[in-house]
Amino acid sequence: MPFASPRIWTAVLIALLALLDAQANPQEPHPPQGQAHTYYIAADEVVWDYAPRGRNLTGIPTPEEDLEGRSPADKKYLKAIYREYTDGTFKTLKPRPLEWEHLGILGPLIRAEVGDTVKVVFKNNTKMPYCSIHPHGLAYGKDSEGALYNDNARVDKGAHVQPGETFTYTWSVPERAGPGANDPSSILWMYHSHFDEAKEINSGLLGPIIVSRRGSTKPDGTPQDVDREFVTAFAIFDETQSEYFDKKRFPPNFQFADPLFRQLYLQYTINGMIEGNLPMMTMKQGERVRWYLMASSNEDDVHGVHWHGQTVISGHMRTDVVNLGPMSMAVADMAPDAVGTWLLHCHVNEHLRGGMSALFTVIPAP
Repeated sequence: MPFASPRIWTAVLIALLALLDAQANPQEPHPPQGQAHTYYIAADEVVWDYAPRGRNLTGIPTPEEDLEGRSPADKKYLKAIYREYTDGTFKTLKPRPLEWEHLGILGPLIRAEVGDTVKVVFKNNTKMPYCSIHPHGLAYGKDSEGALYNDNARVDKGAHVQPGETFTYTWSVPERAGPGANDPSSILWMYHSHFDEAKEINSGLLGPIIVSRRGSTKPDGTPQDVDREFVTAFAIFDETQSEYFDKKRFPPNFQFADPLFRQLYLQYTINGMIEGNLPMMTMKQGERVRWYLMASSNEDDVHGVHWHGQTVISGHMRTDVVNLGPMSMAVADMAPDAVGTWLLHCHVNEHLRGGMSALFTVIPAP
């Protein structure tokens, strides 16, 4: 059998090297045909109030009332949160619509249909050494992944955006990022910072993404088969794990892992607020209401989400409790029939007593 010519071997070697380079540094996914959405989002430092109304609005007793050394000031912490701006100058905040005030600490809602492309122009306005935006579910190249680890990638600037720097992420929305065959018309993903994930999420950097089926939305991006939407994140914020927790004010060799000490700094929240302080979520009797649910990343973020007075369809099952694990997401559809103000809460005892509750109101149909 004759030997292959040197030219053939050279061509084979070049092709092999190109393949290895492509595997180590994949390019941006080919954008599908659809709309392009651009968001201007910054990580900003704010003083966050977990109880802005200053009192427990649910009437459920909490153990904090019996703890010594607590005061209303303990509900306020320096946080980093995602906020949306009108353009790339990052000078003017984009107002949050009234119907989305309940997002609370969550970053701006990102919407897309299958086939669309999402671009996020991100600026780090904090003093945190690095932060990023990493999306769940969507498709991206290595430079738009927003996460740093030993992946042999040569382009990872988006994984560690330094203070004052700006980076543009490009994500596409293929079929596998949209609702499955048995899913509702829209589903939830989340985004969060992923340089030092535990520290950055506990600092406040997380937000929602809603993806709808191709051609299934109204001009404003909402699903055609839904009248009202709510996004709720059941999140335990551990302030001892935040970027802004000052350990220097404690004595040397202080035991920060002491469960009793840590308990003082756990905030059991829905969208970053406790004890019914979240802005009221209001819907009309008989409306088609879609709830998007997600949990945060702490080991205790295991939640039983319970609606009083109503039932939902989730996972093709009629229920009034939907279970979540850490960093999980779910969708529940409701046709509210019972008029009144009702409790939404986590059914885990410690979480409920810690303040993980909000209120929603169903008003009579016209």
